[in-house]
Amino acid sequence: MSDPSERPDEPTDAGVTSLTRVLPADMTERSSGCPFDPAPGLADRRGAGAVQPVELLNGAAAFLVTGFEEARVVLSDPRFSSDRIRYPDASRLTPDQVAALGVHDGSPLTPRVETREDGMFVFMDPPEHTRLRRLLTGQFTVRRMKALEDRLREIAVEHIDAMVAAGTEADLIPAYALPIPSLMICELLGVDYADRDEFQHNTAVALSTRSSDAERAAAGGALYGFIARLVTEKRGTPADDLLSGLVHDAEPPLTDAQLIDMTLVLLGAGHETTANMLRLGVLALLENPGQLAALRADPGLIDGTVEELLRYLSIVQLGVTRIAREAVTVGGVDVPAGATVVIATPEANRDPSHVVDPDRLDLARPRTPHLAFGHGIHQCLGQQLARIEMRIGFGELFARLPDLRLTVPVEEVPLRNDMQIFGVHALPVAWG
Repeated sequence: MSDPSERPDEPTDAGVTSLTRVLPADMTERSSGCPFDPAPGLADRRGAGAVQPVELLNGAAAFLVTGFEEARVVLSDPRFSSDRIRYPDASRLTPDQVAALGVHDGSPLTPRVETREDGMFVFMDPPEHTRLRRLLTGQFTVRRMKALEDRLREIAVEHIDAMVAAGTEADLIPAYALPIPSLMICELLGVDYADRDEFQHNTAVALSTRSSDAERAAAGGALYGFIARLVTEKRGTPADDLLSGLVHDAEPPLTDAQLIDMTLVLLGAGHETTANMLRLGVLALLENPGQLAALRADPGLIDGTVEELLRYLSIVQLGVTRIAREAVTVGGVDVPAGATVVIATPEANRDPSHVVDPDRLDLARPRTPHLAFGHGIHQCLGQQLARIEMRIGFGELFARLPDLRLTVPVEEVPLRNDMQIFGVHALPVAWG
């Protein structure tokens, strides 16, 4: 197997792109005054149409989808491709590449390559996507995820007890919000949790919009190397874990490159997204004491709480893109062949035509469909696990620490505006 650090430059994230680099800052950076709302520049576009033309900072034309139903159409219509290896995604092009490609001229698209040998299934279309995803679907069933509840509760309680034993204050992120999903995905994949600092650090560098290209490349190479060593170990010494199953049971067998890519997606998505939902969700509940009091009075609200927080917070900011394979009309707007379409998830989840009073956090809201886990064939594989992690994570924390509170004003909580997955960098809390 070749050195993973020498692999072609491929996405090292879990399904998001570099839009925070090519869209104006006011459309990608949330306000410290209300970190739960969409970025001000994005919110300002509300009412301007469900599908809107937008010019990227690299000079490319694209389309921004802010309507809920229109977003579902784009995410489920096979005329929109997820394959940004074959088709040029405008959000990932340099200004010179934009000029050279002459993107969005309405001409038919010709795939760059005929076959793909990687395992980045989140950036594939059928049939490649179908085969790789099918190998994973059986690992993330509702029944199997529910079987993990006792272990997840054990993890949550252990970390709360450790926080209490250490004093009356903590940064909730390293003490609680990050370990729960990180430890769980490590156990599922068969990753030694002692190695968490290595993959967590390199994932953070790869997802940071402030990392240089060289830093992102180095982090990506390190992540590939880390997973490559793990794949080699599983080939020689399989265990009862998801990665060992992929290594030894897939038919036809997966290549090392495919195994590395697939594991990288699962490992990154399995800890980054849920960890940020836990940390930002706790902050949102602490800043909405009436809603938190209702949850404490009626723990049966926890399922609705998780769904409402997923809708309300929308931590995957502006990273889901599709490329039109042919001319398509969406929301009354003609999208030419080759155009990149950006799903504005925070706005789509607050579409007034879909949700009544969308800017209000309401834990008792009747269950409302949202796009936090995407839609269509690329809908998040681990969504049931994430739901259980949040249900237990929020439930145990607020039940065992009823006087949990922030130790700084919300305006002083550092926001992850420099990251492609939104959240907070620190969450100082106290109890007792």
